[in-house]
Amino acid sequence: MANVQFDLVSPERRLASVEATEVQIPGADGDMTAMADHAPTITTLRPGVLKVLHAGGTDEYVVSGGFAEITATSVSVLAEQALPRGEMTQEVFNEMLSEAKAAHVSAQEVFKNEPGPVDDAAKLLADMVAIGGHIGLTANE
Repeated sequence: MANVQFDLVSPERRLASVEATEVQIPGADGDMTAMADHAPTITTLRPGVLKVLHAGGTDEYVVSGGFAEITATSVSVLAEQALPRGEMTQEVFNEMLSEAKAAHVSAQEVFKNEPGPVDDAAKLLADMVAIGGHIGLTANE
């Protein structure tokens, strides 16, 4: 089976650089799987779990957003925030959720008659809550 070069970077660090058989991406328009010979695509990410399957097993990363560029031979992900799933503790999740809540409140105050940005902030918050449920963490109110 052909492989793709997978690279994942966040502003803080490079998290992965590996030859992968497939990369499962939480795209803003829906989940997608990138494999060798994929059509060239650029997509935005929604908060979710990104999975990388490779010869050594499967790695999972929690991403809060960003972009993925897919070509026939590579998948490059530039994440706003990303952590290996094993580093996602309840404390880290609470902090990320608190940031999403603050962004939603700010959007409600700044964009009083513009539902678009408020809706986007509400979706981000809902996606963050969903991540917690998916990986076994709780959204403390």
